[in-house]
Amino acid sequence: MRNNQSYSRRSFLKTLGCAAIATPYVTSCMTGRSRNGTLRHASFGAGGMAWADLTKISECPGVEIVAVCDVDLGRTVAARKKFPKAKIYQDWRELLDREANNIDSVNVSTPDHMHAPIAVSAMQMGKHVYGQKPLAHDLSEVRRMTEIARQRKVVTQMGIQIHASTYYRTAVRLVHEGVIGKIKEVHSWCPKSWGDMSPRPERIDPVPAGFDWDLWLGVCAERPFIGGGYYHPGNWRKRLDFGTGTLGDMGCHILDPVFEAVGLSAPIAVRSEGPAPYEYNWALNGKVIYHFAGTSHTASDRLQLTWYDGTSKLPLDVVASLEGDDAPKTGSVFIGTEGIMVLPHYSRPMLYPDAKYASFQFPELSDRNHWGEFIEACQGKRKTSADFNYAGPLTEAILLGGVASRFPHTTLEWHASELKFGLSEANQFVRRAYRTGWGVKGLA
Repeated sequence: MRNNQSYSRRSFLKTLGCAAIATPYVTSCMTGRSRNGTLRHASFGAGGMAWADLTKISECPGVEIVAVCDVDLGRTVAARKKFPKAKIYQDWRELLDREANNIDSVNVSTPDHMHAPIAVSAMQMGKHVYGQKPLAHDLSEVRRMTEIARQRKVVTQMGIQIHASTYYRTAVRLVHEGVIGKIKEVHSWCPKSWGDMSPRPERIDPVPAGFDWDLWLGVCAERPFIGGGYYHPGNWRKRLDFGTGTLGDMGCHILDPVFEAVGLSAPIAVRSEGPAPYEYNWALNGKVIYHFAGTSHTASDRLQLTWYDGTSKLPLDVVASLEGDDAPKTGSVFIGTEGIMVLPHYSRPMLYPDAKYASFQFPELSDRNHWGEFIEACQGKRKTSADFNYAGPLTEAILLGGVASRFPHTTLEWHASELKFGLSEANQFVRRAYRTGWGVKGLA
């Protein structure tokens, strides 16, 4: 492996260090549009969801794509063609070092384990950040990202684009208007299976040309490369060190309208009724039970929210309440004191019992552009609807479910203000150590 420490130890840390000691006023002055009124943007990631983010952001008025970075240069081909003036980088530290004075905003659309190091480094330099979900891999990273975004006064938005849709916003409005009464319980589910119960292959494969395995590992411990798609480009979601499983992948989408509608914050306790992870990989067929403090929208002073993924199924009584209709493939059921609302993933809510709501007139809302919100906020025209103040607590709750899965059939009390579990053994999963030479100021 080649040595990648030049930027992290010298020029990069020098640049980051100068930004880190800036006062809030100076940091605020560093952000925003360039002198010609154009927002200069860089993308960390060039394929998959990164390509979607990059494309959507580039379509917003007043945006110039200045740089694109990906550890796999093969995934930058489309970006080179679409944005011929953009500089292409393989090392994210090099991009921040060399383009520090040429960019105003970034999107961080990499595997989960690198979200926090890149986003924190960018925010410390005064850059606005659009960060893909989940906000980060570990609980402590999410908390620091939320705090640093607030301290640096930068614009932020988490990539939960359905948050802006009419469907999710309609569901939130119906709950807030009491259409189904006060909420008694919620069930949410997704059939995806970002897990793997088989042992890790004992082999070492050649690293493909143009792909920097050491840079891809980033803050994680060194290990041999395994090809055949075992890690890259998508199956990292199954691996404990790099992804956050099905709940981490989809929970930020599906539980987003639940959080906003009911007004939830940090859970009081969390319990997994599914299997434990298998050595290096997340488990399949999870079931996680959350307990939250009640809000003005709940029927009591506690609310139970249950998550199911893979082949885990909704309780029969919940299915029966749908009056013979099939539950959507992915979504949530809100059980209210006066009715039931089913919210499919990316579709209009449905209300039960049908006899009561057959003639109900749904409010007419217009779609919003989630990426456009971010760009307009960077340009000083509005505020984002999923900034890190909102997305941070949401992501923390999601990640708590992952920690709970490591302790099946055990109720874990959560003390959010202390970032601490009641079960001492669980606290080792709040914060992990980065490998030597990859520490980032603000995350150490």
